[in-house]
Amino acid sequence: MRAHPPRQPRTGLRPRRDARRPARPARPRRGSLRGSPALRLKVGFLLIAMVLSVFMARLVQLQGLDPQDYAQMAAAEGQVTVVLPADRGEILDRNGEPLADAVDGLMVVANPQLTAPTAPALAKFLSIRLGADYFRTLDRLRRDDTMFQYIARQVPAATATAVVDAAEARGFDGLETRADPARSYPAGDVAANLVGFLGTPTKSGAAKPLAGFEDTFDRYLGGRDGEATYQAASGTRIPLGDSTITEAVDGNDLVTTIDRDLQWYAQRVLAQTVRQYGAESAFAVVMDSRTGEVLALPDVPTYDAAHPLESPEELFQSAAMTEVYEPGSVQKVLTLGALVDAGRVTPRTRITVPPVLMRQDSPIGDWFDHGTIRLTLAGVLAKSSNIGTVKATDLFREGEMRAYLQRFGLGERTDVGVLGEAAGILPSGSMWTSQTEDRVAFGQSVSVNALQMAAAVNTIANGGVRVDPSLVEGRATTDDGQEVGTETATRREVLSPQAARQTALMMERVLDPEDGVAPGAAVPGYRVAGKTGTAQRVSTECQCYDGSTTVSFAGFAPADEPRFTVYVVVQNPRDGGGGSVAGPAFAKLMGFALRRYQVPPTGTEPSRLPVEW
Repeated sequence: MRAHPPRQPRTGLRPRRDARRPARPARPRRGSLRGSPALRLKVGFLLIAMVLSVFMARLVQLQGLDPQDYAQMAAAEGQVTVVLPADRGEILDRNGEPLADAVDGLMVVANPQLTAPTAPALAKFLSIRLGADYFRTLDRLRRDDTMFQYIARQVPAATATAVVDAAEARGFDGLETRADPARSYPAGDVAANLVGFLGTPTKSGAAKPLAGFEDTFDRYLGGRDGEATYQAASGTRIPLGDSTITEAVDGNDLVTTIDRDLQWYAQRVLAQTVRQYGAESAFAVVMDSRTGEVLALPDVPTYDAAHPLESPEELFQSAAMTEVYEPGSVQKVLTLGALVDAGRVTPRTRITVPPVLMRQDSPIGDWFDHGTIRLTLAGVLAKSSNIGTVKATDLFREGEMRAYLQRFGLGERTDVGVLGEAAGILPSGSMWTSQTEDRVAFGQSVSVNALQMAAAVNTIANGGVRVDPSLVEGRATTDDGQEVGTETATRREVLSPQAARQTALMMERVLDPEDGVAPGAAVPGYRVAGKTGTAQRVSTECQCYDGSTTVSFAGFAPADEPRFTVYVVVQNPRDGGGGSVAGPAFAKLMGFALRRYQVPPTGTEPSRLPVEW
């Protein structure tokens, strides 16, 4: 019996093949890709292309089709944009003293996501405490598309902080403060007629300029606000969130030619004059005779720039620049100076002055009663004779007088940067008749503003050269695009130096205590050249002379080396003329200016030109 080898135990494994026998290749399963690498690559690329096409479509949608919609969605989800306020430039006097400057201030802002639930009550609270408009504030507190809204800007720091603290104490959420310099007017009413003020906030929350230099030079002073945009959640900035910042550009300081102390003194002198003579108003000009820089331009009455709403709106402009009037006999300085320059007369020219002069059947008289008198040209000016002036004017050639007055600057604005400046009226064309020329010669039928007339008289003080007046040091640009300032001032010769000198000598005789009409305008120790003016006023109601008057005095000192030109105008005093009302005010202003700037007397002998012949 054959023996059999022992049976191997069953292990679940197939017996190992003979190594020498080749293995049969495995048959791929149905549906498997392992056997086709090229096919697998094609499928893979197809899947990638499909994914990329989805992303590209989304990118086109975001950037090209509706970016604004998605930007709004992003803002609604937490993007906050706030203004970075620019510092407004200061308005300074010639010595760097502030007329308008910035003080610590804050803006009060709200997060409508937090204030909406209590908006009506909070709006009422803020309207009472900050003077904010109730309905506009209510709308801002309820906005659902932002987390930042202005409530009030440029609020004094103490006030803003107190309001926010009080709101929190009453359970109102969502208010806070941010830095926002406020405007201050430390000089009060001094030069308020020129400086102006900032008024109520605009829609952006910024205070709106309402008058004066604040308005004229708003862009120059205001600079350009910046902007910060960042992401926030629940009203809190996300530290690592996206943010962009555009820095603010601060405004420029506006340096004026005004001397704050001299302006203060001038306003007090005019106020005293108005009270003493029961006048309606007064204004004046104090000018550097050599440069045309205006050191003072006061108005009375005026207002306090720090509390403007306590005064009527008509006081917000400079009456010296916007109010036109007939200058009266101050005009004779220009008329007779032009005659001397034209070579028609000299200060010693003899003129016979009758009691009345009939011209085209219209009588011309003098302010004083007299018989036939014999005056020199200097005497005509010293006595302020209308008749003598008209007779001298007959020596002008046709059109010559008007041409001189144009070169003096009459009928054109000074363009010094004051809103609402009036150009005055210098008749022309068919309006310039022989009768008109007679009246214009002594200051009627022609109208001026105060600075315009002061610049004309200053032409004589400046050796016959008219220099543009200036209210701004250096150069500045108005919101209308006009460049103004001392660097832009121009000069033009109107009279020869000899004619200007002879006219100044005649003007000195006006203040002579024996022969002149205005000894009260004298400044002790100094030679002063000047001229009075008294003119009838035209009523705005009847467009006729109503019996009221404009009285004035213009002059310069020292007469032989002029340093300052001063012009004082008083409207409708109860009684008195240019010499008795405006003359003493002139003397006070001129004396103060000479002492303040330490101008010594020249020590020379005054004019002794003959008045009569």
